[in-house]
Amino acid sequence: MYSKILVAVDESDTSLHALKHAIELARKLSATLRMVHVLDMSWLPIGPEVAIDTGALSEARRGVGEKIIATARDTAQQAGFEAEAVLIETETPIQQVAEVIAREASRWGADLVVMGTHGRRGFQHLMLGSVAERMARLSSGPVLLIPSPKGPPSA
Repeated sequence: MYSKILVAVDESDTSLHALKHAIELARKLSATLRMVHVLDMSWLPIGPEVAIDTGALSEARRGVGEKIIATARDTAQQAGFEAEAVLIETETPIQQVAEVIAREASRWGADLVVMGTHGRRGFQHLMLGSVAERMARLSSGPVLLIPSPKGPPSA
């Protein structure tokens, strides 16, 4: 059914929960699993007039991203499953994380994308948005959304 599963990871418990589901699904289906983390660099200020060392900030963000990927790789290995792991950066100041995930899923040929969803509602959803929701809208293939193990937050 599914032979190439892409799972998006971040540092949240919800993401870890989704990763564990993706590992089990990939194992049961004998599928290849690719774990991706997207570094959202759009928040970095641009321009020489900003008195901030954006290079140091970028490197710090990459370091955090590498730790997230290493944790995902360790989780897969502890489960006895070998998976690919990729760190990807947004390419423009306006590019959204969901766009990067959708592009990588298409480029790699994923036939399923797995993501955790926090289940935000109301004001939280309005202010924070939802990468998972955007991904479901952008994806050309199926997206499996795994809810937070804690359940949805209070509105």
